Amino acid sequence: MTARERVARAGRALALAAACALCYCNALPGELVHDDVWAIVNNPDARGASPVRAAFGNDFWGRALADRASHKSYRPLCVLTFRLNVMLAGMNPFYFHMVNVCLHCAATILFMHTCERCVFNDGCRAFLTALLFAVHPIHTEAVSGVVGRADVLACLLFLLAFLSYIRSVSPSRCEDSFPPTVSVPSLLLCALLGGCAMLVKETGVTVFGVCVVYDALVLCRRPLLAYFSFSRLKQLLRISSPLIKRVGFISIYVVLIMSVRLWLMGGTMPLFSEQDNPASFSPHLLTRCLTYSYLLAFNAWLLLAPIILCYDWQVGSIPLVESLWDPRNGASLLLGVSMLALCVRCALSLQNPESQEVLVGILFLVFPFIPASNLFFRVGFVVAERVLYMPSMGYCILMVHGLHRLYSMSGRWGATILSASTLLLLLLFSWKTVQQNETWLSREALFRSGIQTLPHNAKVHYNYANFLKDHGRNDEAVYHYRTALRLYPQHASAMNNLGTLTRHPEEAEGHYRRALEINPQHNRALFNLGNLLKSQGKEEEAERMLLDSLRFGPHFADAYSSLASLYAEQKRFSEANEIYLRGIESCPDSSDLHNNYGVFLVDTGDSERAAVHYQHAVRLKPAHYVAMVNLGRLLRSANDNKEAESWYKRALQVTRKGDILTLLGALYYNTGRYEEALQVYREAVVLQPDSTEIYLALAQVLAMSGHSKEAEEMTTEIISKSSSCVECYRLLSAIYSKHGNHTQALDALDKALLQNPSDAAVRAELYFSKGNQLREMNQLDEAFESYKLAVELNPDQSQAWMNMGGIQHIKGDYSAARVYYKRALLLTPGSKLLKENLAKLDRLEKKLHAV
Repeated sequence: MTARERVARAGRALALAAACALCYCNALPGELVHDDVWAIVNNPDARGASPVRAAFGNDFWGRALADRASHKSYRPLCVLTFRLNVMLAGMNPFYFHMVNVCLHCAATILFMHTCERCVFNDGCRAFLTALLFAVHPIHTEAVSGVVGRADVLACLLFLLAFLSYIRSVSPSRCEDSFPPTVSVPSLLLCALLGGCAMLVKETGVTVFGVCVVYDALVLCRRPLLAYFSFSRLKQLLRISSPLIKRVGFISIYVVLIMSVRLWLMGGTMPLFSEQDNPASFSPHLLTRCLTYSYLLAFNAWLLLAPIILCYDWQVGSIPLVESLWDPRNGASLLLGVSMLALCVRCALSLQNPESQEVLVGILFLVFPFIPASNLFFRVGFVVAERVLYMPSMGYCILMVHGLHRLYSMSGRWGATILSASTLLLLLLFSWKTVQQNETWLSREALFRSGIQTLPHNAKVHYNYANFLKDHGRNDEAVYHYRTALRLYPQHASAMNNLGTLTRHPEEAEGHYRRALEINPQHNRALFNLGNLLKSQGKEEEAERMLLDSLRFGPHFADAYSSLASLYAEQKRFSEANEIYLRGIESCPDSSDLHNNYGVFLVDTGDSERAAVHYQHAVRLKPAHYVAMVNLGRLLRSANDNKEAESWYKRALQVTRKGDILTLLGALYYNTGRYEEALQVYREAVVLQPDSTEIYLALAQVLAMSGHSKEAEEMTTEIISKSSSCVECYRLLSAIYSKHGNHTQALDALDKALLQNPSDAAVRAELYFSKGNQLREMNQLDEAFESYKLAVELNPDQSQAWMNMGGIQHIKGDYSAARVYYKRALLLTPGSKLLKENLAKLDRLEKKLHAV
């Protein structure tokens, strides 16, 4: 290759990279949406919360591969790239998207190189093919959706494996010999890269089929019919030894890696529901065949004219083809005839370079799509745009081949029109790609686009309703759940979720039971119904429902917590403890389960172990502020104020909530740090302006820190809004009393008593405070009566007994005073003041007897 050619190739590569960057730059600010949440945010293998080896034992979503509920998508190398993303840049979605765009650039440039090497003799046509691939709108799901990285990376490894295989073979130069294997390391590298492609996404394994067929028909320069020539069979076997060895090696290797994969899956295939792939559940063979054929034509149409694109094509998007007279069969027939014509052309004139272009286009189009075709096993989707990422390479090759044929047959004006049309197609594809990227920027944009594109699809209504429910837009969510059920009445999850938004328990129960009629093993409906029955006191049936929820969903952490709390409420503590431990074993990554177990341990008196589980919850989920607050409370109760303060502050770094600020303010208040308490409470009232409790706490701090006037005004304002606030009157009384305004203080206490608080201890405290004010006003008889009422309500009120004794002492009734002092001394036997008062009585009585 000359220097000029190298510069030209580098220029074409830069142009492709620029085209990819321009088309996908608006995808970079996008969030992690849809499947990204399950594959990355909720997947400990991707987040780095589990050992690296776990990625090789779990599926793409973090569930054990041998588990019956596993999706069986074994893509550990892709998961490790997510893990590397998190390790280098955290959970910032920008860098996930940036890696995807860079991989798409690399795949596009490598595709151009592959076309130059193995398809076209013209570098310009290879560039045009790669440019069409770069801007094709069908790729938006694979590039803009982060989980689509599996398809993009698998494509990259697919091409590298294919190129390595070609490098290992020397093209045949005559008809009487087959090309030898000139580089065993390249062949081994092909095997390694192909295996890695399969560990990124299952479709990667199809590269070996492409390599073998390309070897037999192109590298060996043999037409397909030559391999069925029985007259020359002996000679063919003799001279084809190199090919047989390569094919044998590849075949044994594929059987080996597929066997290992099946072993890792526990020998079972994934379980899908009817709504995932309705055609595969049809009892009629004709319906299955006709629908599968039409789906092939539908996917071909998406490649040809990607006008309508959607992130989900399930549940009603494409009705089943149940009759031979369905007009959609015409599309299936047209596709079949077109593919047959292309294959016949290749079979009859394979030595023609143009026929080789068609052959490679067919290989790249058909082989990567085979795993998604339902031909060998049931798949979990109807149509998935991201699986067309690799097959689109074949489409681009065939498209450019066809354009070149038309161009060569056209005159000057025809060629001009064709060139303009090609440019227009590229611009339209680019515009559609940029536009489609917008739908992947956020969860709401994605789900809303599904509603607009496929309004008859029950699944997109269900997904959008879930989004609305998560954001508290319940009325809108109910509408879309009901729409989903109207379109697909057997949607058990929509029925269950509708029950969670129903205000009336009877109606909610009806929805849960209807969901269970549709799917008796719906673990979330069982869980919700169990919780509802528990709240209604139907504990026996609730327990049965929660146990069933765990039986059908053994990794459902919330069900363990709910069942354990039911046992705890029934004082069945050992069973509750056992359920929590089972849950932690089954769901080791559930931070909520560890937090809830910590609460249970606190309630049962095991604070030390509770602290361990609170800390473990925070390790699993560093933003778990509830566990941080619970740990702070636990430390506060143990008088470890410094550590408690640090945990409260750590929780506040996650979220500035009024109730957390209140706890920190109470800690400051109780340790005499009034200025810091003031600052915290002032922020809390801004966050929760309707909270009487926080305003009252702020007023108390103001009063203690010397801001009596502001405290009085704030308390009076609270009373104006809530005249039944007993604590407000008590605080107001304390403020008046501190400034010697005993009449006003007494009036505030009388108003508090008029509220007739239900708690006897509170009423006792009010009478005690009233007695104190009357005593300060020297109204001893009224004070005595108030103290008497206090001890009638709370006989353990030592100070009231002592004050009653003091009044009798002052009035000269020493015998009565002694009785009250002794009663107080029984309650507080260490009181020096009581002992001194009793000693004074003794001395006075001695003087009286002496007289």
